[in-house]
Amino acid sequence: MTFEYVLKQNGLDTKNDLVLDDSIKFDLMAGAFAGGTADYVTLFEPTASMTEEQGKGYIVASVGEAAGEIPYTAYFAKKSYIESNPEIIQGITNAIYKGEVWVKEHTAREIAEVIQDFFPDSDLDMLEKSIQSYKDIDAWNDTPVLKEEAFDRLQTVMQEAGELTEKAPYNIIVNNKFAEEAIQ
Repeated sequence: MTFEYVLKQNGLDTKNDLVLDDSIKFDLMAGAFAGGTADYVTLFEPTASMTEEQGKGYIVASVGEAAGEIPYTAYFAKKSYIESNPEIIQGITNAIYKGEVWVKEHTAREIAEVIQDFFPDSDLDMLEKSIQSYKDIDAWNDTPVLKEEAFDRLQTVMQEAGELTEKAPYNIIVNNKFAEEAIQ
């Protein structure tokens, strides 16, 4: 959806100017692209860098950078759960913020060394390169606060993709209380 949004923001009509195939399972996209099914593909790191290193394609742009801040990962809980378990919600939020601060304060190499076990198919240098590319575009947030502008952009992306018919009101469904407490 974000790729489609970026294409539209750059003047392309995704219905008439190109063939956009979203039928391929996410974890099979790199292989399908390498097999010749398309001219372009969207991939996360380290898959994008691995595809380039294998000579199967080139990284030409960052969809994330072109789209602007979009809350890609978010955590949800029922209002009743939040009200009954504020210490758990605060603990999780504090941990997320601690991770965000740690990522900002450490080098791509240091981060790669810590997460390497989660990427058994990637060597340390590849992970470092991948992480640095995310650092270069400032892909990671500084705080767990969900900004209204970013939330609105996410909903616009979803609406343009036909996945959302009506935008939800930010001030009703977003609760930044725990995020704001974490950064104090």
